[in-house]
Amino acid sequence: MTEDQRSPDSLVGLKILLVEDEAMIAMLVEDMLMDSGATVVGPAGGVKAALDAISSQEIDGALLDVNLGGEQSFEVADALASRNIPFVFVTGYGGAGVRDRYPDAPTLQKPFVTSDLERALSGLAGAARDR
Repeated sequence: MTEDQRSPDSLVGLKILLVEDEAMIAMLVEDMLMDSGATVVGPAGGVKAALDAISSQEIDGALLDVNLGGEQSFEVADALASRNIPFVFVTGYGGAGVRDRYPDAPTLQKPFVTSDLERALSGLAGAARDR
């Protein structure tokens, strides 16, 4: 499939940073990303690992768990935003804290079903291709 044949919401050919500290969720999301044709960067289980990935690898988009073992991923979001890299927050704590800092950022609420994740990934792919 050539780039011209890809739908704008396709993940094929995109490098997606996965920032998630819960191993089972990381494995589930990583499998979905790969099944969708994305190359997975990570998963990064903490802020430092995520920042290292951003500074050392080409990234087209990211999925960011908000709470990483007591750390919040806003520093990661700041680094992505400064590079114009789209991201989706993933949180089990509601979107209030996210909306305070990033009012326009897409947020995926945990627990989520596959269709919710697919919708979030589709939006992420579109944003990554538009940049």
